Amino acid sequence: VAAAAGIDTAILRRFDTYVGLLEKWQRAINLVAPSTLRSSWDRHILDSLQLGGFIPEGAESLVDLGSGAGFPGLVLAMARPAMRVQLIESDQRKAEFLRHVSRETSTPVIVWARRIEDVAATGLKADVVTARALAPLDQLIDLSEPFCHDHTVRLFPKGESAAAELTRLGALGTIQVTMSASVTAASATIIRVEGKRLG
Repeated sequence: VAAAAGIDTAILRRFDTYVGLLEKWQRAINLVAPSTLRSSWDRHILDSLQLGGFIPEGAESLVDLGSGAGFPGLVLAMARPAMRVQLIESDQRKAEFLRHVSRETSTPVIVWARRIEDVAATGLKADVVTARALAPLDQLIDLSEPFCHDHTVRLFPKGESAAAELTRLGALGTIQVTMSASVTAASATIIRVEGKRLG
């Protein structure tokens, strides 16, 4: 998996620590679906890492909505230590898990233990916005809109529901939506959203 993802030894050690902490904390907090825990490298780490290939060159900041156990935001922060990554997770226990992994792996991130709408009200903007297993695509576009400037790229990993969610989208204005195949599951898709609906 490490070779396929093109990651170096130092980053690999961080991921090993991350997976170990995930397994430990999962006993007390429902961080991921239990059925995926034994395949964390493929189902969570590599699935998150692949988003790096869609991040524009020169992007300096990333906001991850509804971070949960840190996928994909915390994984991308480990792989790209120069990027300013902020994780938004309203569940206090999950937010504490994110902070703990950040400390144990020396990964600098900012964790907001607040609702997405409350953080949006601060005026926070980012070059990249991500979200995984959070909401249908139309809701994701609305939730992420306040965090976007004119050139923000939004990346949303989706499963089998991707095509159906695309058909339910309303008027997009200047928004452009593209789909790319996931490397971790034949039925999965990476949805990339560019442009803003609002002025």
